Amino acid sequence: MLPKTVIIITGPTASGKTALSLVLARHFNTSIISADSRQCFRELNIGVAKPSFHELQSVRHEFINSHSIGEEVNAAVFESLALQWAEEIFSNRNVVVMVGGTGLYIKAFTEGLDKIPETDEQTRIEIQEQYSRYGLLWLQAQVKLRDPVYFESGEIKNPQRMMRALEVIESTGHSILYFRNTEKKIRPFSVLFFSTRIPVSILNQRINERVDHMMEEGLLDEVRSLLPYQHFNALQTLGYTELFEHLNGKLNLENAVIRIKQNTRQYAKRQMTWIRKNSYVHWLEKDPLKEILEVSERIKI
Repeated sequence: MLPKTVIIITGPTASGKTALSLVLARHFNTSIISADSRQCFRELNIGVAKPSFHELQSVRHEFINSHSIGEEVNAAVFESLALQWAEEIFSNRNVVVMVGGTGLYIKAFTEGLDKIPETDEQTRIEIQEQYSRYGLLWLQAQVKLRDPVYFESGEIKNPQRMMRALEVIESTGHSILYFRNTEKKIRPFSVLFFSTRIPVSILNQRINERVDHMMEEGLLDEVRSLLPYQHFNALQTLGYTELFEHLNGKLNLENAVIRIKQNTRQYAKRQMTWIRKNSYVHWLEKDPLKEILEVSERIKI
């Protein structure tokens, strides 16, 4: 029998991860650790597709509604907390379910993070403020100018990663890739890695329908209530930045919604690119729950 096991459910946004994780957690009578970098914030609800109140009540979740948007939350924070939660759950369970689409957080939990020297806080604040003022094109141009090595790696549509790259090179004089660690940390548990996979045309349709549903549920009012905090790092995210632009008079509402859909589709594509790099992933297609349980039975967890 394998040691304690973490079953990780990932996949692109809107691909059905949450529903699957709930069924799986109930099957194993265990808890869920969310690996979503935005659902942890109490102030964000509609725009981050947070599980419903009933779902959160039916299965214990960690890293949902655990922080406020004013707190610093990153992959290192998640790594530390998630390892603690896993240890607590393993004290009386053999299985932990982890679900989410934030690849860097999953990597931090399973393999550990690169050791990057501490950076200057003021530099970080200045970069965030300039990005809020000048936008994505400015950020891409700065990364290309100051860290062309990172720019060539292709991660130029993720503002969080690019701001981090600028912060590191400004503070250390080295590209963030200079500190990349190839050694994986050994964890005291096994990992089974599953990913949902559905045809792109269906996924894009789901994304468009989800965005429309979010708008009907009151996403614009949620974003309007957060307008005084729009410069916070936690709010530099899909569905919020586009509507901030609308509320600041830079986009009409129709175009803001179109842009949310476009950016979400691009994000889903990047998620799939990251997942495909993992050779040990089990792909879920026709009957995801059955496929997971078959693998679990085979290795006797």
